[in-house]
Amino acid sequence: MAPDAPAPAPRLHVARLALRDWRNYDAAALALPPAGLALVGDNGQGKTNVLEALYYLNLFRSVRAARDRELVRFGAPAFHVSAEVEGSPRHCLRVGVGYESASQRKKVTLDGVEVTRLSDAVGAVPSVLLSPDDVQLVRGAPGERRRYLDVALSLTDRRYLHALQRYRHALAQRNAALRAALGRIDDAALASAAVFEPTLAESGALLLARRQAWVERAAPRYDALLAAIGERAPVKLALRRFGAGETDEAALSRALADSLASHRASDARRGTTHGGPHRDDVQLLLDGRDLRSFGSAGQQRSAALALRVLEAELLRDGLGVAPLLLLDDPFAELDAGRAARILALLGDRELGQVVLAVPRGEDVPRALGHLATVPVHGGALHAD
Repeated sequence: MAPDAPAPAPRLHVARLALRDWRNYDAAALALPPAGLALVGDNGQGKTNVLEALYYLNLFRSVRAARDRELVRFGAPAFHVSAEVEGSPRHCLRVGVGYESASQRKKVTLDGVEVTRLSDAVGAVPSVLLSPDDVQLVRGAPGERRRYLDVALSLTDRRYLHALQRYRHALAQRNAALRAALGRIDDAALASAAVFEPTLAESGALLLARRQAWVERAAPRYDALLAAIGERAPVKLALRRFGAGETDEAALSRALADSLASHRASDARRGTTHGGPHRDDVQLLLDGRDLRSFGSAGQQRSAALALRVLEAELLRDGLGVAPLLLLDDPFAELDAGRAARILALLGDRELGQVVLAVPRGEDVPRALGHLATVPVHGGALHAD
């Protein structure tokens, strides 16, 4: 049985998406019904590019780790993506972003007004993307799971976002100072690295505390979700982090400051900061063993999809609006039973507007058969 569903949240509704010189699209516009739609077409025709454009309006960077210049259609000088939205947590009706290759300048606008800080627009079109590539959340390196945490928490917690920005900036500066000290590790060289440690300790402590708090809240839900999908073995979601015995933010800050100071010389010999939130990992255990090494392919995919459902629930609860749900044929490699149970869970959670991408019409799951269909071919959208 699925976990008890909370009261429905208002849905974000992307009413219209417009693309110009984006990936393989010259110019395209798409009207989206409140329930969403299904993009149907062969691989390589542009379905995923539409999902990527919608997700780009969430973080203003590619979900596929592509650089902005790689998103510009071949031979074009710039791209532009815009959307008309209802229910945005940033209280705007239009979101737009353009990037020019020659100047490498990105311009983001809300209701036609350029934002001065990108962080002021992040999350204007909150979305969660589910795809077969999500298995890397389980199989991949710790950085994949840290990024998962950072994205979800940054979208729902402005203090977390600002602390993450400060931490990354100070970490880059300390590492640069450590690299400069290689070969001449003296008091002056070490002092240049120490300058950035108070910022690392203060901002890092907030990251550690907020990550731990979320994992503790999410762990029972993760267990319940996998049980509902059909996993019978006991599962566990945990956080392996610096200062595992500390929970108080002030205590974490002191512990992190002491650690940075005591490891300063050894960090200088390595040319990098060895300890802190940038080394955290989300542990996914199955019957007490690392799911990354011991889980079957089906179990790993189910665990990854459960993490995405948790992400969608966090955005819904934290932003007060159900996020856009982008489905890039995520059930293609799952057996029919698991796929049906996951779809039932998504329906029970009262999640947001759905945009589904599949190769053929018959690949649209029965539970999503109500979605309008839009054929995609050669970078062109054909409303059906």
